[in-house]
Amino acid sequence: MSAAVGDGTKIWDLAQVRENATIGEDCIVGRGAYIGSGVSIGSNCKIQNQALVYEPAVLEDGVFIGPAVVLTNDTFPRAVNPDGTLKSAADWEQVGVVVRSGASIGARAVCIAPVVIGSWATVAAGAVVTRDVPDFALVAGVPARRIGWVGRAGIPLVQDADGWVCPTTGERYRENDEKLEVVA
Repeated sequence: MSAAVGDGTKIWDLAQVRENATIGEDCIVGRGAYIGSGVSIGSNCKIQNQALVYEPAVLEDGVFIGPAVVLTNDTFPRAVNPDGTLKSAADWEQVGVVVRSGASIGARAVCIAPVVIGSWATVAAGAVVTRDVPDFALVAGVPARRIGWVGRAGIPLVQDADGWVCPTTGERYRENDEKLEVVA
């Protein structure tokens, strides 16, 4: 049993990549990061120093995980069973965090599994995510709440008469039922 690491991926010192983890091409895994057994990471991802990505997390392509981010995997954590015996792998069910393409999670944020972070969403530093985050959402706080929208450039969008626009790229977006979509 070994991990699969794609071409061009760089893993810094003191990082731990467990058995059966898969990491795509051209990724960076920072110093002291932990990648759990069976975690799946796409290509072009950045996992910063001291981040903890517990199994069975799935990170799609182009995901940014900031320094000291924690992706949890246990809904009801306990070290022991009700009878006082030490829990084993058979005594609990792992649940994971899914981070969709292009999403970013800021430093020291915690994502409480099971949650899905939508494509191109941004989780602010220090946030605690306890429920799914829509595509393009900007969330912050404890617990995390949507405070705005971001575009693919990661910059907060500006609202105008025709919807939302990225001030950097000019890309336009339309909001419908608390969801955002790119205008073709």
